Amino acid sequence: MRNIALQLTYLGTAYHGWQVQKNLPTIAETMEKAAAMVVGHPVHMTGCGRTDAGVHARCYVASFRTGSTIPVERLPYALNTHLPCDIVVTGAREVHENFNAIASCVRKEYTYQIYNSRLKDPFYVNRAWFYPRHLDETVLQAAADQFVGTHDFAAVRSVGTDVKSTVRTVYYYTVERMGEVIRLKVCANGFLYNMARAMAGTVVYAAEGKIRPEEIGAILESGNRTAAGPTVPAGGLYMTHLWYDDGIEKFEVGSDWTP
Repeated sequence: MRNIALQLTYLGTAYHGWQVQKNLPTIAETMEKAAAMVVGHPVHMTGCGRTDAGVHARCYVASFRTGSTIPVERLPYALNTHLPCDIVVTGAREVHENFNAIASCVRKEYTYQIYNSRLKDPFYVNRAWFYPRHLDETVLQAAADQFVGTHDFAAVRSVGTDVKSTVRTVYYYTVERMGEVIRLKVCANGFLYNMARAMAGTVVYAAEGKIRPEEIGAILESGNRTAAGPTVPAGGLYMTHLWYDDGIEKFEVGSDWTP
């Protein structure tokens, strides 16, 4: 059996996240159905993360095993003929037998997009969080800086999947404004359930004056979810970069952002 890693990009608006769910459309179910039609047997697709309902991916990696002899370079074209227009496979490679899309991933980057304007823009509906009051990116960055490092992130996660530890390492958290669009870009060795969205809500909380940026460290130490900011809407969140290194396979998957 060959082990295949796929690179894909998708809009998550119409889906209930990555993970297969009973009677609900998901990215994984859609991918598995398309792959089964191409390779001629049932397929189990392992994704690099359990993105939430409505969350998007500028890049994503999924792996699956197949006995098919279809050349790997032809797989993206074959799969895309069976996929809806909001999911596109952009690349494929054969990887070693122990490669796993989630277990072999050592770092992930998410970008949260805020449309910060007095007036809505219909082209950003379900693509960014519309926030009409002006946000000071200097305060946003001061708050974001408090998350960098190794911390217990229980205060910025929702109750969901059980994990052995809520300690994670954040490598960077940057704030960028381009006109009316603000992008919060965070890279870590792993993310808890709703962690990226709760972190975004917390830095906006600081920009609103509800907390001081320097208080975020104490909030993390407390583990108190109610002390941090809200979980912001899913439509503004994108998976944007992935790093792989399991001792055999070593590569990056990313994309140059376009509005």
